Order: sequence, then C-alpha cells, then structure tokens
Amino acid sequence: MQILISPAKTINTRLSRQAPYGTKPWFADEAARIALYMASYSIDRLEGLLKISPKLAIETYKRIEVFHADETPARPALLAYTGMVFQHIAPSDFTDSDFFYAQKHLRIASPFYGMLRPLDRIKAYRMEYDVKLPELGGVTMSDFWRSRLATPFIEEIRASGGVLVNLASMDVQPSFDWKRMEKEITVVTPEFKMWRNGKLETVTIYAKMARGEMTRFILKNRIEKSEDLKGFSWEGFSFNAELSNEKRPVFTN
Repeated sequence: MQILISPAKTINTRLSRQAPYGTKPWFADEAARIALYMASYSIDRLEGLLKISPKLAIETYKRIEVFHADETPARPALLAYTGMVFQHIAPSDFTDSDFFYAQKHLRIASPFYGMLRPLDRIKAYRMEYDVKLPELGGVTMSDFWRSRLATPFIEEIRASGGVLVNLASMDVQPSFDWKRMEKEITVVTPEFKMWRNGKLETVTIYAKMARGEMTRFILKNRIEKSEDLKGFSWEGFSFNAELSNEKRPVFTN
C-alpha cells in the first residue's frame, strides 16, 4: 500500500530534528532546471507568475537566487514541510523504524520536485501546479509532470500491493493522469466530514488535520490493508459505514 499527500506551501530547511539519513529526489535534475529558469525572473515577474504577495515574491526571489549553491540548506521533505498536514503527521517523534517505513510507503506530490519520498532532501521553493514556464514549452506544471510520473508511480503502487490511499488535495491529480490511475490500480480516497447547520460538510482545515492524522496512523501502525483504515479515529472523527464504500471511506464527526 502507498500513501499520497500534497506538499505544503511553507518550508523550513533549518529544523533541528534529524532523520536517520537523507536521499536524493528522483527528479532532482528537473527541479534544478526549473530553479535555473526561475532565477532569471524579476521579483515582479515571480509575483505575477505565482500569484503571490510582494513579500512572498521577494522571499521566493532570494530562495531561487541561492538554490544551486552547495551551502544552501536542504532537509528531508517530511521534516522540511511545515503545513497543517505535516504538523499532524508529527514526524518529530518518529523512530528510525518509522522513517524507514515511511520512506517505502509515503509519497509527497510536488509541482517543483515532481514526486518526493519522506527522506528526500529538498531546498526551499515556491511553485503551483497551474504555473506555466515558457522555458518548458508554456505547459502547466501538471502537464510537465504527467508524462514523468504516471507510469512509474503506477508500477510502484502495484509492487506495494496495488492500493493507493489518496490523502492529497485534488489539484495534484492532473499531474498523475488520475483517470488512468483509477483504472489500473485501486485508489482509496478517505473523506472527512463534520455536521454543520444540520448537514455534513467538508471543512478544509479539519480535513487537512485529519489527513495528517490518518497518515500518521497508517505509518505508526504499519497499516497494509485499506479495510484497516476503518479503525482510524481522531477528535470525534470515526468511520461511518452508512456513507462509505470500498473506495471512499467516510469519517464523520
């Protein structure tokens, strides 16, 4: 079984927590090439391209400017990302065994690095899936990655039992040729819903927290079968058999 999660927009490459080792991203060369193209862009161009604030554009400009320097810090992805999902995975208390298991079973989608394993060392960046770089033919980053990711990821999932637990946001799907994935492997997409104003709704912030917590649950408990996801519970969320099916287990609060 494999798990897929989205990256976070916030990255801290100077964390003190150590991992047992670090690995080179599979698509490190492509990421370096993308950074090289972006290094020629002005702050204003980065602001418009990435649809970010002037402050973030300056930060991104500074990061890209030193991306290729050997002394620029790089940290294992699972420790570098600091968004809500990663806060709830809470890898700060992982044992070496937890990291080893995560390295085999957890994948992090990235519009900049393509696909990451938890211990792949990354440098700080800013990128979105809908960005188009002229140097890459003017296609979106989703289009750029699709031909590179779909086949190897499907093969990896098959080698791990043929089941993907999809805990990523929908914006990553075009970069994997999602319709093909759903035909060739079993994709299980848990949903997390809360009662609000008399009806069940997906509340984004809680959904992100729950995705992180479920990822932690799978990794810590070495879950290998999708049916065992039913045992997940957190902050009142528990499996709702009436609303669920094999490919969309629903957890309600």
